[in-house]
Amino acid sequence: MSRNDLEQWINDQNLLKQALTHSSYANEGFRREAHNERLEFLGDSVLQLVVTEWLYAHNNQWTEGQLSQGRAAIVCEATLAEAAYNLHVGELLRLGRGEERSGGRSKHSLLADAMEAIIGAIYLDSGLAQARRFILDVLNFALISVEQRETGRDHKTALNEWLRRRGEEATYEVVGSYGPDHAKSFEVEVSVGGVPVSRAIGHSKKEAEQQSARLALKQFMGQMELGPQSSSPSPSEEE
Repeated sequence: MSRNDLEQWINDQNLLKQALTHSSYANEGFRREAHNERLEFLGDSVLQLVVTEWLYAHNNQWTEGQLSQGRAAIVCEATLAEAAYNLHVGELLRLGRGEERSGGRSKHSLLADAMEAIIGAIYLDSGLAQARRFILDVLNFALISVEQRETGRDHKTALNEWLRRRGEEATYEVVGSYGPDHAKSFEVEVSVGGVPVSRAIGHSKKEAEQQSARLALKQFMGQMELGPQSSSPSPSEEE
């Protein structure tokens, strides 16, 4: 993600600059600029709400304990830092000289804080609905991973069985890979009858296949719920 990409989410340039400004930069020398700690505080609350809301709505059989554990696995430094890494947020940060020299652009704590600040900025700039779209977009990989772990469902098998009963078959293709070799993510596209249906990103090819299968199955089930008179595909989910 570039600064221009972020500008699609945040119209207010001052908010965007503040979200990307670390306190080490704001307080360095004679600078007295607003840094991102207050936005981080706000963004954390918005993030907690959106993730809680999503888990509650999508997993109606989960206990309170499962919901709490799922949220904790998503709203954590490691997950937020990975999302920031995927979006190249580190390249956009405004850091003081000390943080720059000590590798601040790749520090998990700084990246996670910046993600929360960006969420806070989006919320102030455009409201909760826009912040929700951003969160569900950039944390899609974590939401699906947690759901798979808690339910133990094998989405790829479920999709294949559903298609087999209709005389069809799914094929999976790796269409992209991102990140360094020690922390690579893969993007997989699932097709049915040669027609692409959905894509998803995972920490491994297997996980990406599972995630893309889950999205494809939900799409097909959604089309069935629309009824035989509708020829339009179901609206894509906010995930």
